[in-house]
Amino acid sequence: MQKRTRNVSQPANSTLLAVDVGNNRVKIGRFEWTGAAGIPQPGRTWVLPCGGGPLDAVVGQCHAGSASLDWWIGSVNRSAASRLIDWLGAHRPQDRLTLLASGDLPIRVELPRPDMVGIDRLLDAVAVNRVRAPGRQAVLVDLGTAITVDLISAEGAFLGGAILPGVEMSARALHEYTDMLPEIAMSELADPPEPIGKATLPAMRSGIYWGTIGAVRELIRRMTAGAPQDPEIYLTGGAAPIIAGLLGPAARHAPHLTLAGTALTAWAMAGRLA
Repeated sequence: MQKRTRNVSQPANSTLLAVDVGNNRVKIGRFEWTGAAGIPQPGRTWVLPCGGGPLDAVVGQCHAGSASLDWWIGSVNRSAASRLIDWLGAHRPQDRLTLLASGDLPIRVELPRPDMVGIDRLLDAVAVNRVRAPGRQAVLVDLGTAITVDLISAEGAFLGGAILPGVEMSARALHEYTDMLPEIAMSELADPPEPIGKATLPAMRSGIYWGTIGAVRELIRRMTAGAPQDPEIYLTGGAAPIIAGLLGPAARHAPHLTLAGTALTAWAMAGRLA
């Protein structure tokens, strides 16, 4: 397998596979270079468990055969990333692989230790900078296993943010760390519940759902206090469509941000982006 370094002199293939290795799932998106403005969207996506999944099926659906594929990987899960890289080395030796680090990304990170920031947060910011209005701050909310709320400066720099438990993590913690509180399925949190729960389960649904909304709203308010104009707000992740509608007209649902940021980074490293 050919591993890329940070200095890429030759353009990537017109097709690339962007990989987001998260805490529980591995998301893969197939991207085609078109040169179009805006946030690129994958032509196809796959979601696999971190413990291992049918990568051979992914490769087969790309119709690669013996031709080489370009894999660009951003990971916050070292063991899952290692398993993926080992599989590619054993089964796809002709492929090219880039495991991204924070220094590879086309974004300024105004933090003491950029290398300690989850690369998924930075990749999201790379994608948002593609559409953020010049001279305007942006807040980025990623609703994954954990929820991150991050601020991008008016100049496009990543300024940091906040991390809090995700919806599923909160529900699981209430069940596992108490004796009598029941487990809540994620399907029970798909719709906004009544704020006043009349029994234990409805009260838990209200606390998790509206507590998450309230936390995100307050973080956005405090992060952008004193800004000359309202920020742009972008949400990504599984619950983003629902929550975006509850944060006001400024909030936009932007699917597949981490994968899009990975593809944009690949094209930037290949010299395809200005």
